[in-house]
Amino acid sequence: MSENSEIGNGFIPSGQLQFGVFFQGVNSGTVWKATESGSQTDFDSFRRLAQTAERGIFAAFFLGEGLRLREHLGRPHALDVAGRPDAQTMLAALAGLTNKIGLVATQNTTYNDPAHLAHRFSTLDLLSGGRAAWNVVTTDNAWTGENFRRGGYLDHADRYRHAEAFVETAKRIWDSWESGAIAESETAAAWSTPGSVRKVKHTGEHYTVDYAPRLPRSGQYRPIVFQAGDSPEGRDFAARQADVIFSAHPAYEAALAFRRDIVARSVNAGRGPNDVQIMPASEFILAATAQEAFEKKDWVRSLQIGPQQAIAYLEQFWGRELSEYDPDGPLPAIDPVVVETSETRGSGFHGAKARQLADQWRAEALDKGLSIRQFVSGKTSRVDATFTGSYSDVADHLARYAATGAVDGFNISPWLVPTGLDDIVNHLVPELQARGVYPTEYAGTTLRDHLGLPIPERPVANDGADEPSSEIGLELAARQLLL
Repeated sequence: MSENSEIGNGFIPSGQLQFGVFFQGVNSGTVWKATESGSQTDFDSFRRLAQTAERGIFAAFFLGEGLRLREHLGRPHALDVAGRPDAQTMLAALAGLTNKIGLVATQNTTYNDPAHLAHRFSTLDLLSGGRAAWNVVTTDNAWTGENFRRGGYLDHADRYRHAEAFVETAKRIWDSWESGAIAESETAAAWSTPGSVRKVKHTGEHYTVDYAPRLPRSGQYRPIVFQAGDSPEGRDFAARQADVIFSAHPAYEAALAFRRDIVARSVNAGRGPNDVQIMPASEFILAATAQEAFEKKDWVRSLQIGPQQAIAYLEQFWGRELSEYDPDGPLPAIDPVVVETSETRGSGFHGAKARQLADQWRAEALDKGLSIRQFVSGKTSRVDATFTGSYSDVADHLARYAATGAVDGFNISPWLVPTGLDDIVNHLVPELQARGVYPTEYAGTTLRDHLGLPIPERPVANDGADEPSSEIGLELAARQLLL
């Protein structure tokens, strides 16, 4: 049986790949100590990266979100890159300096209001000509919530139930305007056709909405929805609500298994087998030859995980300072002082059973003869997420993904800002185009066009929740006259 047919449920590979770029902000993967490194906060770094990606016909420019600065042993963590401007503000600025590339903002459902967030995305979607997208995240920990006077108000088990109501409310807001709602002639009686806009009502456990949406739809109908949860609940949520999954499974066999799982969940949710696209997070370290690429990888890793970073990594799990230990020596023989690690450094550090993990790690490092620095470098650089090699070899490898439909593309985290895409755009993209698996031009003007996603059907009002309002068109016209 071929790899194609193993996916099943009627899935048909497109034979094409798309790229996105993920400007992370707070992270330990971006090299900031090298002389080649640029600013992590200056607008020009964002502009250059976005424009390079657009030159490479990338589908999307993707910004992460950090609602609270990460901490280390109770203090702001000084070793990681910490530049993270507000995503929607930054993307609105970039919309005027780009023409085709999609603009994806990571935004949280726990600490936002659905009507307000939906309006902000509608604004970005209109300003950019239909290029906006929302990466839905459900961060719910009390430490982050303290920034919003809502620490711990949402149980972890409820985060996806809450998020689903939030996303569905946002979609109803985006769906609320009829096609042709805005008058096309100055002789029209009103700026928008009376009855062409639905009021959106929602009454739930955490919020109540009674809202008259303020903006018409964009050229792509509504913003694209990305989602990155990997738990069974997160996968089911994505299968029901997402257009694209930002996955954690770039290795080929894992990607195939993830595709099979998402296709099955999508079909079970009443959607088509090709309705949800998959773009795993990835790192690319490339050169003209494989030897040069692997030498470059060693250099990159030495800067991503230096002596201080290696010690700090262990400190988060040991719960105490370990500066007296040699980063080129063995792991500490002393035991952690915490029972379970906290969320203050992000999800990768959260919830580990510290004593059990320390015993496991010491045994592993001893067995492999690894120093602290070598061990931490291996733990922090996900081998399966990194594509290392010559341009042609990596292109051959990626073509296999396109042929089987293991993924729809890759969301690339550049290890260097703002020049980290140059090798990919200048050398890898032409190799992929020569193999017929990467676009040679944009498919249209909207992100929905680039991804080949259909225009959603505007749903019929359900249970009286969405009510057409004959007054909204006249009210909007009156407001226009007053401006």
